[in-house]
Amino acid sequence: MGRRRWRDGRGRLVVEGGEVAVPLEIAASWRARTRGLLGRDSVQGALLLSPANSVHTFRMRFAIDVAYLDRRLTVVAVRTMRPGRLGLPRLRARHVLEAGAGAMAEWGVREGVRVEVVEG
Repeated sequence: MGRRRWRDGRGRLVVEGGEVAVPLEIAASWRARTRGLLGRDSVQGALLLSPANSVHTFRMRFAIDVAYLDRRLTVVAVRTMRPGRLGLPRLRARHVLEAGAGAMAEWGVREGVRVEVVEG
């Protein structure tokens, strides 16, 4: 399987089984990944940071769920992070998915589940 390379933009996140499709913002450039969710009061759907294997919540205004994804888009770990925290890097992670706190459980995103990114 080749390396996945996305462009900044929008798409949908489909959780394994195809029952849940979530609006997705893709941050693939250095500038978009660095900005992330900073300066926002909430997030509609989810934000995919790629490539990334860790995040922080310094200067964030709300708590977030963070899902670490491997190269096959399988969830390696899911954590809820309050503002002002530094997440530890996950060695197997290649992408990071961020959403408002509690959203991942609602969508069925948990360790071992695969997700699909549909661009456009």
